[in-house]
Amino acid sequence: MHASSRSAVSGAMIFYSEFDDYTAWRDAMQARLPDLRMVHGNEDHDPASIHYALAWKAPLGFFERMKNLRLIVNLGAGVDSLVGREDLPAGVPITRITDPNMARMMAGYVLFATLRYARDIPYFEAAQRRGEWAYRHPRAPQDVRVAVLGLGELGACAAQELCRQGLTVLGWSRSPRSIDGVECHSGMESLDTVLSRADILVVMLPLTPQTRGLLDRERLQRLPRGAALINVARGALVDQAALTDLLRSGHLGGATLDVFEREPLPSGDPLWAMGNVLITPHLASVAIPASAAGQVADNVLRVSQGLEPANRVDPTRGY
Repeated sequence: MHASSRSAVSGAMIFYSEFDDYTAWRDAMQARLPDLRMVHGNEDHDPASIHYALAWKAPLGFFERMKNLRLIVNLGAGVDSLVGREDLPAGVPITRITDPNMARMMAGYVLFATLRYARDIPYFEAAQRRGEWAYRHPRAPQDVRVAVLGLGELGACAAQELCRQGLTVLGWSRSPRSIDGVECHSGMESLDTVLSRADILVVMLPLTPQTRGLLDRERLQRLPRGAALINVARGALVDQAALTDLLRSGHLGGATLDVFEREPLPSGDPLWAMGNVLITPHLASVAIPASAAGQVADNVLRVSQGLEPANRVDPTRGY
């Protein structure tokens, strides 16, 4: 049930992101809540007037003086950069955006990256650079095993899209899930088995204390020789040094990486020069103001009416 749009909204909303378009978000929010005043975090503002925050990776101390803050909306799906901060007023709800367009955008990126390996496109790209007509017979889709780690909203959507391509899809999550067409596994005791069967591994887990460093050297070595890794989650889930070594040795055949331990990826990092690595700058999926603003506006109204916001994050779980 949506909150009543007739209720007055008190206070202002502050915006912060180095990557997202403030003007687009301001216009989209004010089209839904004309009385809502929005300010950019870099503008002069009275911290006491801020009741709502729409933010992505705000600097430490950003929220410290906002004593009247009533809602923080994370400008994206992953909330690891917000959970555990010391500058957050106690008890202020944190919510995440679950815009269907974000799920579709993520599924499209995962589908592109997966089919690139399933159809051996890197092999043909290398052949083209050599000026060589090098035929390799396509594999049957069902013979390509894709493991998706993380079956939340984005992971489940991506896994279903991969199923539609006829690929053999395995899914893994910390707690049991059931998705049509996906061979679902759960719990740490099954992770090594899933890894050992994956021709292509897609990492879509949230970053929590339990998942940080989950894919260490030992677990990465459980992937079959020549397997490919796609990481669209968080760089800290994977031991980047071990990943680099295994790509260099050939144990891993390739990687598509949208996230890294340090972002931007430093210019001298060896991953930049590796021919079997595709790098993109953390853009596999982003929040689109035109479609996501309605959800944000609804939560502002809910909080202003004393209601529980939708998609609230549990700080103890990290998602």
